This record gives sequence, C-alpha cells and structure tokens, in this order.
Amino acid sequence: MKTSIGIKDADLKKVAKLLNVLLADEHIIYMKTRNAHWNVEGADFHAAHLFLESQYDELAEVIDEVAERVRTLGHYAVGTFDKYLKLTRLTESTSEKTDSQSYYKELLTDHESIAMSIRADIAVVEGTADNGTEDFLVGLLEKHEKMAWMLRAHFIK
Repeated sequence: MKTSIGIKDADLKKVAKLLNVLLADEHIIYMKTRNAHWNVEGADFHAAHLFLESQYDELAEVIDEVAERVRTLGHYAVGTFDKYLKLTRLTESTSEKTDSQSYYKELLTDHESIAMSIRADIAVVEGTADNGTEDFLVGLLEKHEKMAWMLRAHFIK
C-alpha cells in the first residue's frame, strides 16, 4: 500500500536512500564495536569488555530504529552485508592491535565521521517536508556525539 504522509514520493525515495546509507554505516560501526568487544586484550580487559558491550547494545537499537524509519517512509531497509559494504561511508577495521586504546581511537574516528555525515544528511532532509526524519536524525546525532565523548574520555590529554 502506498505511503501517504504528506511528503512527495521523490522526497520519500531520497530520504529512504539517505537512511539506507546511514543504516550501512551503523552496521559497520556495530560490527567493529562487536569485534573490539570480542578481541580486546590488556590490563583493562574487563572494563573495556563491558564498556564496548554497552556501546554495541546502543548501536543495535539505533540499527533497528533506522531500518524502521526507512519502512515508515514506505521503502525497504537494506539487509545484507554486501549492500552495507557498498553503501557505507566507513571502512572496515584496519588495525591489527587488540588493545583498548587502538580500538577506541578507530571507533572514535567512526562516531565522529557518522556525526558529520548526519549533519550533512539533516541539511538534505531540511529540503523536504520530512520533519519526522529530520528530528530522528537530530536524535541520532546526539547519540553518536555522546558515544564519541565516552570514547574520547578514555584518553589522557
């Protein structure tokens, strides 16, 4: 059944496409965070293991929310890693180090990158009548900024 929520079909399509790119980014950072959780080593293992678990739990919720927003707009959410890797603005993990600081640096870079991408996405969505997605993206921006802060707090100046 056609989505009729007061937004032009072309704008719904444009926003859904943008959200699917974000969904790909969220899946990549989720997997990188899971990988860090599974493989982190060092004297701070226990604390790092628990911290990373809290981060991937939050990302799992974000993933579901993004996918559901795509469906709310009447489009289909991307659901394969092949497509995620084609759409993502991130890269897969490159570090071979397994200490928490190495993982945190890479994840911090990714959260900051996603925050910048979301800001650009908000500007695109502002050109449509999709205030719901605009508000949704602002909420996600705040989540990524907070997760970046939590990662940044692990570094001594």
